[in-house]
Amino acid sequence: MTDIILHHYDTSPYSEKVRLGLGLKGLAWASVEIPVIMPKPNLTALTGGYRKTPVLQIGADIYCDSQLIMRELERRYPTPSFYPAGHGAADALAWWAEKTTFSPAAGIMFANKPELLPEGFLEDRAKFSGRNIDPAAMKAAVPNLLDQLRAHFDWLNQMLTDGRSFLQGSAASLADLAAYHPVWFLQRTSGPLAPPLDGFPRLLSWAERVAAIGHARRSPMTSEQALAIARAATSTASVTPDPRDPVGRTPGQTVTVTPDDTGRDPVIGQLVASGVHEIVIRRSDPAIGEVCVHFPRAGFVVAAA
Repeated sequence: MTDIILHHYDTSPYSEKVRLGLGLKGLAWASVEIPVIMPKPNLTALTGGYRKTPVLQIGADIYCDSQLIMRELERRYPTPSFYPAGHGAADALAWWAEKTTFSPAAGIMFANKPELLPEGFLEDRAKFSGRNIDPAAMKAAVPNLLDQLRAHFDWLNQMLTDGRSFLQGSAASLADLAAYHPVWFLQRTSGPLAPPLDGFPRLLSWAERVAAIGHARRSPMTSEQALAIARAATSTASVTPDPRDPVGRTPGQTVTVTPDDTGRDPVIGQLVASGVHEIVIRRSDPAIGEVCVHFPRAGFVVAAA
């Protein structure tokens, strides 16, 4: 039985980023398939309301957001590294690449391939995003989305002009995994040569190399089994104050943690640990008892409850 449990669904782009990360590190992991749309009762029991995909579970520690999941995998399994060319640039490249290309890629798919969407998907994502989704407006936006993707894909393509195999050199890094998953999503839903990818042969060859990393050793697990593991485990998180917390938050304080973009469902709990890149809260649920839920600091709002 592996310690690593990934709660995800197969068509989730951010999950593909994490699956490839597990592949790059050659790790065995358990796969819990979660619903594509709400409700997700077993996931909610673990996270306290956070609804984005994917979520990583190790015992009674729950890691939310792919940004933090990748950081935790690197901490626990440092070899081979997500940072063969060092930190900083890889994190910044990863943040830029997925933040600027995922939404246009998803918008093109939603507009051009509505038949691929499960029933109730657009209504669910309207609640998720906090705004109405108008299919006609989505269709009308496609030309601009293609413009945006083409500009960003050209920057990625230029990084490969010297013949390097990956964005930062001869070895794949976090930047490659983050930049790849919007490309993967576009190819998966619209074809391997879907515009504007057809104009970037170097980028297409790079995508083949990233895809070849694979997902390592995946085994199925039910959500009930995952809950039982959480219930039987004890979190390894320790009380860690942040002496440089900008507003003076301290362990023991009750706080809410909420994504600052979409899926703005606050999770409430007792602050356990925090630092420049992570915040950890302790919460309990009748289905699993006490767990610690970990969030990144970038992209999340932490407030007194």
